[in-house]
Amino acid sequence: MAAYSLLSSLFLQSPSPSSPYSRSPNRTPKLPPLPSLSLPPTPRPSFLSPSSKLSLSSLHNLISSRTQSNTASNSCDSNRYFASALDSLFLLCTSLALSFSLFVTDVGPASAFVVTAPRKLQSDELATVRLFQENTPSVVYITNLAVRQDAFTLDVLEVPQGSGSGFVWDKDGHIVTNYHVIRGASDLKVTLADQSTYDAKVVGFDQDKDVAVLRVDAPKDKLRPIPIGISADLLVGQKVYAIGNPFGLDHTLTTGVISGLRREISSAATGRPIQDVIQTDAAINPGNSGGPLLDSSGNLIGINTAIYSPSGASSGVGFSIPVDTVGGIVDQLVKFGKVTRPVLGIKFAPDQSVEQLGVSGVLVLDAPANGPAGKAGLQPTKRDSYGRLILGDIITSVNGKKVTSGSDLYRILDQCKVGEQVTVEVLRGDHKEKIPVILEPKPDES
Repeated sequence: MAAYSLLSSLFLQSPSPSSPYSRSPNRTPKLPPLPSLSLPPTPRPSFLSPSSKLSLSSLHNLISSRTQSNTASNSCDSNRYFASALDSLFLLCTSLALSFSLFVTDVGPASAFVVTAPRKLQSDELATVRLFQENTPSVVYITNLAVRQDAFTLDVLEVPQGSGSGFVWDKDGHIVTNYHVIRGASDLKVTLADQSTYDAKVVGFDQDKDVAVLRVDAPKDKLRPIPIGISADLLVGQKVYAIGNPFGLDHTLTTGVISGLRREISSAATGRPIQDVIQTDAAINPGNSGGPLLDSSGNLIGINTAIYSPSGASSGVGFSIPVDTVGGIVDQLVKFGKVTRPVLGIKFAPDQSVEQLGVSGVLVLDAPANGPAGKAGLQPTKRDSYGRLILGDIITSVNGKKVTSGSDLYRILDQCKVGEQVTVEVLRGDHKEKIPVILEPKPDES
């Protein structure tokens, strides 16, 4: 049994180089003589002879074949080790070369492996960016200068008293803005999109609608008129864009939607109502006044003119004069320098005073004799010889349209023309009368 264990250890383990049975090129192993063994009837390895006895020659052949197979295996292992060594050497050389190239190349810190991805914008963002870039050259910055006298040196100086926005109307240098932007100015400066500044002259203005037209002597290649749209077909919810110079900053863009149509606001100069005003939630801050309100196609649909805010900053409710109203006014101002709007030629009492009297209508306070109403015979309010107040005529309707306030009267007259005859129904004392009146332009516009 001990002999069997010895043979198993010899054939099943790889011989080490120091083993006496390892083959060398100049030495043939000499085996010690082994006696003939009778193997017990136990399972035997498959490489043993089926005979009951193991001869020396068969053992020698088995050991020789085992040694040759181990030599071939060692040769394959040596080849693999050599290939691994070559791979390691290649990686080492590559690393050294890369390190040397980074060392000798002048690159910015932390920028060797930085890859900047191109900026990707959505289609609506691209449309907004394109609209701003295409329409900004049409928007100008207006500075209102006023004459002031220094209290100590008595020198007369021009100091900025306000600013606003405007836009180029045509190639002739006409600039459209709000009247309240230029009101009280002794001098006006217009700054174009390329930051070139020009002196501006007032062509004309309409205080009732808060519209003014200026003119600058600038090269035509610097003037880019804004595309004119229409405001009659606007819808609530439609996207709008406001461009201006709020707080004296460079061109800025605010976006929003139309939140209301056919609104009515009062003129900042005369208090006369402005009808069909566009209401928007686009931010309109001080300095945006006079700037354009654009639709998604980049066409002008209104002039940003007012905000509704107790603090004076944007509160989500802004108002713009519709372009359909502005267009007719600008055409008259450019051609004639004035707007020929019809008037009755009267001064009337505040609506609250009439309400306290318990009547509905417009109370005539004054009707100059040289005015349309005075010529037609309307009676003003006056006092008798005892100082008692005698009420004048109370206008209740014009051309059959009911009049309950001053706004109603203005609204009806805006639909009339100079020289047109209208029928004014008045309450005089305790009875009503109908008086024909021929409308005339305002005296200061004749």
